[in-house]
Amino acid sequence: MKTSFLVPLGTMLGLLFITASSLTSPGRHSEIAKDSTNADKGEAIFNRFCIGCHNFRQDGIGPQLGGIAERRTKTWIQNFIRNPQKVLNSGDQRARQLYEKYKTVMPSFTNFTTEELNNITAFLNTQKATGIQAEEEGALSNPVPAAIKLSSLVVALNLVTQFPASSDNGKAPLARITKLDFQPNTAGLFVLDLRGKLYKLTGNKPAVYMDMAVLKPKFIDKPGLATGFGSFAFHPQFNKNGLLYTTHCEPAGSAKADFDYEDSIKVTLQWVLTEWKADDPKASVFAGRRRELLRVNMVAGNHGVQEITFNPLAKPGEEDFGLLYIGVGDGGSVENGFAMLAHTPDRVWGTILRINPTGSNSANGQYGIPPGNPFVSKIATKKHPEIYAFGFRNPHRITWTRKKQMLACNIGHGSIESVNLIVKGHDYGWPIREGNFRVNPFGNLNKVYPLPLDDTGFHVTYPVAQYDHDEGNAISGGYEYWGSKVPQLKGKYLFGDILLGRLFYIDVADLKQGRQAIVKEWKVSLDGSRKSLEEICGSKRVDLHFGRDSDGELYIMTKADGKLYKLVSSSL
Repeated sequence: MKTSFLVPLGTMLGLLFITASSLTSPGRHSEIAKDSTNADKGEAIFNRFCIGCHNFRQDGIGPQLGGIAERRTKTWIQNFIRNPQKVLNSGDQRARQLYEKYKTVMPSFTNFTTEELNNITAFLNTQKATGIQAEEEGALSNPVPAAIKLSSLVVALNLVTQFPASSDNGKAPLARITKLDFQPNTAGLFVLDLRGKLYKLTGNKPAVYMDMAVLKPKFIDKPGLATGFGSFAFHPQFNKNGLLYTTHCEPAGSAKADFDYEDSIKVTLQWVLTEWKADDPKASVFAGRRRELLRVNMVAGNHGVQEITFNPLAKPGEEDFGLLYIGVGDGGSVENGFAMLAHTPDRVWGTILRINPTGSNSANGQYGIPPGNPFVSKIATKKHPEIYAFGFRNPHRITWTRKKQMLACNIGHGSIESVNLIVKGHDYGWPIREGNFRVNPFGNLNKVYPLPLDDTGFHVTYPVAQYDHDEGNAISGGYEYWGSKVPQLKGKYLFGDILLGRLFYIDVADLKQGRQAIVKEWKVSLDGSRKSLEEICGSKRVDLHFGRDSDGELYIMTKADGKLYKLVSSSL
């Protein structure tokens, strides 16, 4: 089977810098300290706050920073770190073009001291521009030409609650609320804040159920965006066994990793999957024991283990009942130059895993390998039997339709956001594909190309829906509507764009492998007035996420203002 492009594949700074090829104005290299001690301290700061958005090779959430100290003045760099919005408002051309390219503004870091800023710029001064393969011809400037059409669907929102501010400075994102789910058999709603707390809603008021920073002293939530308390999932028999599963981040080297790579490649942090057993499943605050199931090293702070879930349609006695699905991103490995870590069942990065969390026949003996997994019979070939499907950059959310179709949204790099129909054992293409397009993993990852003539030989499974970066930046996975309060949503899978807060849907009836479902946009209203989520939350970066309760009703979370809304009615 072919698994490569042409050869085998063995915030803090947010929007600070534009690519090396544009806006080139001479920096004052001599202004920046060259002392190695300063640079080492700056590297530590960079790894804590910046690496989730930036590297020194490829553009990511923000531009690559190789050679930046030679192209920008120390004063400009430090002013932007302190208050990027102020620089943008001043009419600065560089800041304006960055905003137009990335469509968002990074948070301010006014708490950094002059010494810390000097250390950061000293470290940046050590990072020279790194060349990548020469540009190919034939890159697509607009890979999905058709614009997403606005439907007539408008859904009314009700404000459910405001979550406690968890930001250091009281600014956006006010609370990093990313996941809402319910406790089986009780219908109790729980919402996670990436900064470390799992809340239980009682009378629509959030109360802390679990504080990860207290329970796990090595817990970290930096560099931010998607690091911290990543996800949670109640066992479908939680009311009987009290089992709850979580993922969180810890510093590199906190413990021996179950999934590691060559020691010549840096480790920025570790993602940890933990089983918790509640002493009393009915308690309003967690108390009980814990057990670590697995630990994964990551090259960078982005694309981690942000999703764990059980199949809600599986019933006792069925194969899928009690099996835990785990979305493992590529950990920034590809954009940092280590493409060989992804796109293979020999490695766990860029995969969806399926395990029996209460079993014990894994390599570390802490969980079970379901016999129906696709690579179980290939253990001797070094393929990981935990892997259910592979070829993802960031499998952001996993869900199922009433027809028992498994869906996963994949956050793209520079061009395509996608919805994928998951089949066990299948290859979904990253980093040789992004959406229905070819990518050169050794070249510029922001460029996509038409598929090759011999594409069938690569055996890639393509998305059932996609949109390009003319429409948004990062897909926010959603759910099929299973409720009754908004009948106009029946038969629709609703999702959106994390940064811009745009809302999309596709008809579930159109989800067929090998075809593209038509993506349509929908709108919301609040207090009788139609508004965008950007207007509602008062931020250009909405940070949109979805949730669904035990009745199948849907919710919207906006991290910018830390608020939770429920979809309550609609008009066509």
